[in-house]
Parts: sequence; structure tokens; C-alpha cells
Amino acid sequence: MSREGQKLDSAAGAGGVGIGVLSLDLLGQVLDRLREPRDRKACRLVSRAFERAEAAHRRALRVLRREPLPRLLRSFPALERLDLSACASLDDASLAAAVAGAGGGLAGLRRVCLARASGVGWRGLEALVAACPRLEAVDLSHCVGAGDREAAAVAAAAGLRELRLDKCLAVTDMGLAKVAVGCPRLEKLSVKWCREISDIGIDLLAKKCPELRSLNISYLKVGNESLRSISTLEKLEDLAMVGCSCIDDEGLELLSKGSDSLQSVDVSRCDHVTYQGLASLIDGRKFLQKLHAADCLHEIGQRFLSKLATLKETLTVLKLDGLGVSDSLLQAIGEGCNNLVEIGLSKCSGVTDEGISSLVARCSDLRTINLTCCNLITNNALHSIADNCKMLECLRLESCSLINEKGIKQIATCCPNLKEIDLTDCGVNDAALEYLAKCSELRILKLGLCSSISDKGIAFISSNCGKLVELDLYRCNSITDDGLAALANGCKKIKLLNLCYCNKITDSGLGHLGSLEELTNLELRCLVRITCIGISSIAIGCKSLIELDLKRCYSVDDAGLGALARNAFNLRQLTISYCQVTGLGLCHLLSSLRCLQDIKMVHLSWVSIEGFEMALRAACGRLKKLKILTGLKTVLSPELLQMLQACGCRIRWVNKPLVYKDC
Repeated sequence: MSREGQKLDSAAGAGGVGIGVLSLDLLGQVLDRLREPRDRKACRLVSRAFERAEAAHRRALRVLRREPLPRLLRSFPALERLDLSACASLDDASLAAAVAGAGGGLAGLRRVCLARASGVGWRGLEALVAACPRLEAVDLSHCVGAGDREAAAVAAAAGLRELRLDKCLAVTDMGLAKVAVGCPRLEKLSVKWCREISDIGIDLLAKKCPELRSLNISYLKVGNESLRSISTLEKLEDLAMVGCSCIDDEGLELLSKGSDSLQSVDVSRCDHVTYQGLASLIDGRKFLQKLHAADCLHEIGQRFLSKLATLKETLTVLKLDGLGVSDSLLQAIGEGCNNLVEIGLSKCSGVTDEGISSLVARCSDLRTINLTCCNLITNNALHSIADNCKMLECLRLESCSLINEKGIKQIATCCPNLKEIDLTDCGVNDAALEYLAKCSELRILKLGLCSSISDKGIAFISSNCGKLVELDLYRCNSITDDGLAALANGCKKIKLLNLCYCNKITDSGLGHLGSLEELTNLELRCLVRITCIGISSIAIGCKSLIELDLKRCYSVDDAGLGALARNAFNLRQLTISYCQVTGLGLCHLLSSLRCLQDIKMVHLSWVSIEGFEMALRAACGRLKKLKILTGLKTVLSPELLQMLQACGCRIRWVNKPLVYKDC
């Protein structure tokens, strides 16, 4: 618990006399200042005054299980934001019942997230929309079964301003038409991967929703006619069309004839777009701030560079990943776009020290630089970046194998605001981490495949990087339990940790990790020395754990799964492929974890057909993703498979030979 939480807990615990005389509004403001959810919970549990204040003041709610949903909606009548994306087993009946039970308590609700809530259909959405007259934003992304009827249900929210339908694969032009007609004030819409939508749907959308400011049509099979329609949207600021293979330079020219309101354009992976089309698009654009053209351009001509120079005052983000570049090109970009704060050159061939030096010499405001797989750069490039980009916050250097601790030293010394650095496969050593430890603002550190790193380097980081939230140590084979002890002692805020193939780690190391209360994602693939003892430490101590990977942890058995079943109540994604578990352990696990939605269980050799059958029946209605051997497809009951699919579970059948790897 934080110091603020301890003080309030102490005051409330002393009879709550001082707390009780304060107004609900003032107590609500106090709760708003508590950053940690556990602090809010502690105050709520020991003081009824705080409990009443939160009930009256709480604006946002995230629900993990459907059973308490009706009670929670009744308890917090002032809600404005409701997140049901992780609410296991949520379906039409339970959503409609919860909404009805709330009475008029949802009148102020403005935003609802139902991403991946595949059990919710049009009936549940109709009930929700009817109960929320002020609804402004709905997220249905990755509800793969959602179609036109669901879109029509949402379209009844006439005041809707934001809608996400990403990967709602059954939505067609008809569903989009319902939305366009029913929600004329729509400002933000994403229909990414809705591949049944055509130019006809986009044309009607443009005609009926003139207030659109942000539109994502990525991976749609639309063509240039859609861009002609989109060009009529006078307020459009953000347009993403990633992977639209039917769009070419002619379409970009049609788009260029529209309003000058565009501030961000993303044409990444548009195979038929060239620099000439981009030149026509940005010609005369006075407000364009972000241009994403990753993995689509093969060359850049002088016309494009000259047009790019006209954006000198406004352009802040430029992504050219995958492009073949030269020193002169990077110099021209630096001269023409010296207000850049982010540059993306990932996998660009031809990036050299000289090119980077000429770029950063003119772009001193850069905060994010992506040089992933630019394997020609050396420490000289890092020296130039450090000398010129003092405000640097993010540096990605994956597979830049010619850099070493000398270059890292310069970055760490000159860039005190560094928050993220990716050194995957760079071969850096403990000395580099000693220099990086100076960066006390560091949040994300990726060191995968850096086999020279040892416990000593982790101790350096742990000594001064207390704000670290993500650490990747994939295949850092020299890390032992001592390194994890230092990490757990100094980096209490770690949320994501990758220890795959760090095969010297034992149960003792996991015991240290059990103190990381904020840990949400943990990858332990191929840690052959860990057993149920280590898993128990994680399950008991890491109450926030959401994702856990135990693939090829050969010594993990039913006892380990039992510990998870008894303690890891928030676990939503689990991989146990190749673990030595039985049908009884699997059944206990799947029947106990009410939030579990995604499980990978390939080659569970000790589990019988009956074991799989009982376990999957126990989880039916909650699972959204299942990875399992193809051989089971013919032996599991058709009734079970139909039940799983009817509840929105996507089954990935894999045909892999049983091979026990030496990790």
C-alpha cells in the first residue's frame, strides 16, 4: 500500500471519526487522488463514509465476472464509463438482466467497452442502448460473430459519437448503412478488418455522417471510389487505410481534392501506393502532422521530398519502415521536416551512421526513434543521437549488432528522459546496463537474446529504475534466482516480465517474483526447473496476474494448476502445453477460473479424452479462444464443439508432432 493509502487507512481504522464528518464530495476528491486501486479498496473496506463516497462519486467501472454485474451497476449510479471486455461468460441474457436491474442508474453512462465480448448479440445491445440515453461511445472490436443486426442495435443510440467495429467479420454494407443513418453525429469510426464492407457502404457513410473526424478502413477490400467519397468529409482529421491493396495513386489524388482538414494519414502496407501518390496527397496540406507509409514504398523521388518540405512547420511523425534509404535522403528529410518528434526507419536498408547524424542534427526535437534491424549503424550513430536529441524518450535498436556499451553510455548520459529502449539481439553486456541504470525514468527495457547479461546487470537496473513496468529477458540464459531477487526488491511496479528460456531459474526465483503485486503478464516458457512450488508462489503473491505462459514447463503438474485454481482469480490467458497435468487437474482449473477466456493446451499427454471433455464443458460459455491438437477434433463430442462455437469460442486446431525440446 502507498503512503497516502496507509495514512487514510489508519485514520479510517481509528473509528472513522474524522473521516465521517467530511462531505461525500470531499471524500470523493480524496479517493480520486489515490493512484493505486488497492488503496481505494482498503479505504472502502474500513470506512462506510468512503464506501458511500465512492458509490456516489465513481465514474468508471471494469467488471471481470458477470455474476456481480447487476449489484455493481446498482451500487454506482454515477457511472460514465463501463468496461465489460474481460467479463467472462457475458451474454445477452445476463447483460439485459443487469441493465434492467440497474433501473435508471445507467442514465449517465456515456462509454461502454464490449471488446471481445463474443457472447453479446443484438438482444443484449438493444437492452443496453435503451437504458443509456446519453451513450456516446461503444467498442465492439473483435466480437467476430457480430454482424448487421448488432450494428443496427447500436445504431439506435442516436447520440453516438464513437464506434469501434474492428474485426466484426459479419458486418456488411447493410450494417454500416444502419449506423450511418442512425448516428448522424458520429465523429470516430473504425471498421478495420470488416471485409464485407465495400465502396457502397463507405459512400453512404460519407453522405450521412458529415461530422466524422477519425476513420479507420484498414484491410477493407475497398478501392479508389471510397477515397472519392471520403474526400467529401470536410472535418476529417485522421484516416487509416492500412493494407488496402485496392487503393493506388489515383485514389490518393482523389483524396487530395477534398478538405484540408487531414492531420494524420496511414497508408502502410498499401502495395499499389507510390511516392508520387503520396506527393499528390500532401500537396497543399497545411495541417498534416502524421504520415505513416511503412512497408509500401520502394523508393522516394524528389517530388515527394519537395512536397514533404512544405510540411516543415506541422509534420511531427514520419514512418517509412521497410524503405530503402540513403544518406542524402535522410539529410533531405532532416532539412525539410525539422519539427519531427518521431521517425520510423525500422528495417530500412541503407541506414548508416552518416545518415542518422545528418538527420538528428536538424531534428533535435525527436523523442521516438525506431532503428529496428538497421544493422549498419554503430556507436557513432548513438553518439549523434545523444548529442542532438536531449529529449529522447524511446529508442528501438533491435538487431543492431554493431553497437555496444560505449554507445549506450552516451545515450544514458545525455538523455535523462529515456523511458523505453529496445536492445533485443544487440549483444549488450552488464556494463551497458550499469550505464542505463542512470535513466531513472525508464519504463520499458527489452533485452531478449542478450546472452552476456547476468544477475549483475539486473542488479544495476533494479538499483535505480524503480518505475520499470516491462522487462524482456527472453533467452538471457545467465540470469538466475539472484537476479530475480534483485528485480523483485527494486522494481515493484513491474507489470510485464518475459523469462522464457532462462533455464537457470528455479522455484526460489519465482518465490521472489511472488512479491510483485502489480505483475499482470508473466512468460515462463521452457523453465524446466520450476515446479508446483514456484507456481504456488506466483499464484498466491501476484494477485493481478492476467496472462501466464507455462509452455514446456515439464515439471508443472496438477498441484501447480491447483494453486492457480485456488488463487489466480483474475487469470484470463493461460498456456500449459506440454505440462504434465491430468484430466482431473485440468477440470479443476477450468471449472475454478471464472475469468479465464483463452487457453492453449497442446500435447497434454496425460489427459484422456474424457478429461478434455469434462474440462471443456466446465469452461463452456467463458472460453473465447482455444488451442488444441487436431487429433482431438474427431474424438471430442460434436455436441461439445457446437456448444463452444455457439458461445463464441474460436478453436485453433494444430497438428504438431510431440517433441520434447532440451530447453
